[in-house]
Amino acid sequence: MSEPVKKTLSEKELDLYRNILVSPTEFENGFGWSTVLGIVFCGLVMLPGSIYLGLMNGGRLGPAAAWVTVILFNEIARRALKTMKKQQLVVLLHAASVVMAANVLFPGGPCAQLVFRAYLAGSEAIRNVPGMREAIPEWWTPKSDSPAITERNLLHSAWLIPISLLAFSVFIGLVRRYTLGYFFFRLTSDVENLPFPMASVNAQGAMAMAEADESSTEDGEDPGKAFFDKQHKDTGKKKSERWRFFSLGAVMGIAFGMIQIGIPAITKVLLDKPIFLIPLPWVDTTVMTESILPATPTGIALDLGIILLGMVLPFWAVMGTAFAVLLKIAMNPILYKMDILKKWRPGQDTINTTFNNEVDFWMSFMMGASLGLLVVSIFQSIRDARKKMKVIREQKKTSEKRLSPWAPPHPGRGDYPMWIAGAIYTATSILMVFVCYLLLKDAKWMSPAILLNLLIFMGVYTMVYNPLISYLNARLLGIAGQRINIPYVKEAAFVLSGARGIDIWMMPIPWANYGHQAQAFRTVELTGTRFWSLVKTELVAIPLLFILSFAFWAFIWKGNEIPSSAFPYAQRVWEIQAKRTALQWSATHSPDGEDVDLWETEFGKAIHPKVVTAGFLTTTGIFALVAVLGLPAMFCYGMIKGFGQFPHVLVLEIVGALIARFILRKKYGAQRVMRTMPTLVAGYYTGVGLIAMATIALDLIVKAVSAAPF
Repeated sequence: MSEPVKKTLSEKELDLYRNILVSPTEFENGFGWSTVLGIVFCGLVMLPGSIYLGLMNGGRLGPAAAWVTVILFNEIARRALKTMKKQQLVVLLHAASVVMAANVLFPGGPCAQLVFRAYLAGSEAIRNVPGMREAIPEWWTPKSDSPAITERNLLHSAWLIPISLLAFSVFIGLVRRYTLGYFFFRLTSDVENLPFPMASVNAQGAMAMAEADESSTEDGEDPGKAFFDKQHKDTGKKKSERWRFFSLGAVMGIAFGMIQIGIPAITKVLLDKPIFLIPLPWVDTTVMTESILPATPTGIALDLGIILLGMVLPFWAVMGTAFAVLLKIAMNPILYKMDILKKWRPGQDTINTTFNNEVDFWMSFMMGASLGLLVVSIFQSIRDARKKMKVIREQKKTSEKRLSPWAPPHPGRGDYPMWIAGAIYTATSILMVFVCYLLLKDAKWMSPAILLNLLIFMGVYTMVYNPLISYLNARLLGIAGQRINIPYVKEAAFVLSGARGIDIWMMPIPWANYGHQAQAFRTVELTGTRFWSLVKTELVAIPLLFILSFAFWAFIWKGNEIPSSAFPYAQRVWEIQAKRTALQWSATHSPDGEDVDLWETEFGKAIHPKVVTAGFLTTTGIFALVAVLGLPAMFCYGMIKGFGQFPHVLVLEIVGALIARFILRKKYGAQRVMRTMPTLVAGYYTGVGLIAMATIALDLIVKAVSAAPF
């Protein structure tokens, strides 16, 4: 008998997270009328609040609103003497998450992009570039002098084509997500056995509520009898440790949310200006520390949720983040004294300091670092796949049954042939490229040669780059719960194609990163839910989300200019994003139709080949060093995250990781902490969401009353 292979520290760390929850062997459908009602409720009640909060302080109600919906429907079911299965709770949570999906710039569904486009077309950053404002095509956004813009009216006919293209892109994106995302779930989870550490957060939260109900109706007992049997209910409650931690997190979230969100919202109603006991989105100390740390953004985000999140994330990934934060703090003053960070000036805040540093150095460094990460990840993936194949070959020698690395590990999960996923993805890619051709063929300054180059690029992009970046992110999420994008690949391809004009930047090019869908499949798998439940859910949720997003944004934009002093976060961040967008578009912008010299544009001047090379070598070198020392690969992935984000948020994340590692794990044990902390985090965001929804509802009621004609 061969001796068992001794695992490295990195492999032990991955196994620890992989085994937090054991994958079930039986799966059930979770889609039903409760899911449909949850989608409607979340869209009508939660979505407008999410839009408002995102514009005010950059907060996102996504996870919190989703959990509020799940808890509400679960409590309604209990009072109706029914018990919701964990599969139903998981699908309901997914449905609410789809409706509340957003990013920092565009809270509240896909139609947020339309309002941002209207702002961008008339922004100072675009106006400062000669001819750029006039070059924006009407199929992307109406002209600046159109009543659709001047009257802030999304119902104007000038928006018909932009809205139609957006709806088409959203639907095609749904199809592509459930094909390519499924493919890489099978590869990273089934073949490579990656742990997906963050998948347990949603899984355990839903299971906590299901466990609370199931413990009171075990052995098939009638739920009505259990409901009225006090002694039985008390026994069931004692059995549910997850539910107790979820409730504790909710209380913490309510308390902190009242201070962070509730008081500013209430004082805004009573006073001229809101009172912020905790500065949002962070305490900016850049100006105060510039004499010691010139050209270095400093500050801290005072948010309890960040500490709790740091307790959940893999420790070595957070330590990699800490290394990157300290390295940037040390390097920025040195780079400034070496006259590399030339654009920074004393008195600049975090946003402007960060943007100027990106142009001078860090944008190029991140390009190289991300390329290095891609190369290393591909190498590691090939290595892991070979190990898996070796194990399977050994199993074949002792088993008569044929084993395949591509065979689904459990029947009834909802799997389908991977070649079908590839065929559907290819068909949708061809369709998207054809739509881009129709939009580009009549564009100004577009020659047949350039058009052919662009079509070739789009084909390569969707069939080569999209799968690569999706696989990279699926692997990143599987190892460290992190995401990464390779920056400026699309921009570089545009420039190399010889394109002139800015139409190309607005095309619905079939580029996307579907790696996150692999984690979604893993979450559903851990709860014993069939995959097709997710597909049914999104076929209902996406159309409703689009309609409600359009309605709410049309109403809010009509009533208030966005951004403006009424929405301070949007006023601050959208301006910076407009500058970044104008910088990118300058790479191909040609007012007179002449050839564009990349290195003479503002975008070209921000690319420094030597710095790109340094970023690539630094990343690959650190990976090699980590491998030699036997440290977990999570360290390097966390390091990439630290290079690309504000240090303000990462500081408390590091604090949370240290508390979990050296205090909680030693006192309570690693497995218990890792099982309970995700539930605590889910409860915390539920509590914050309850406060946010209550205060936002108060503000909307006051506005409605003040605007009434009586």
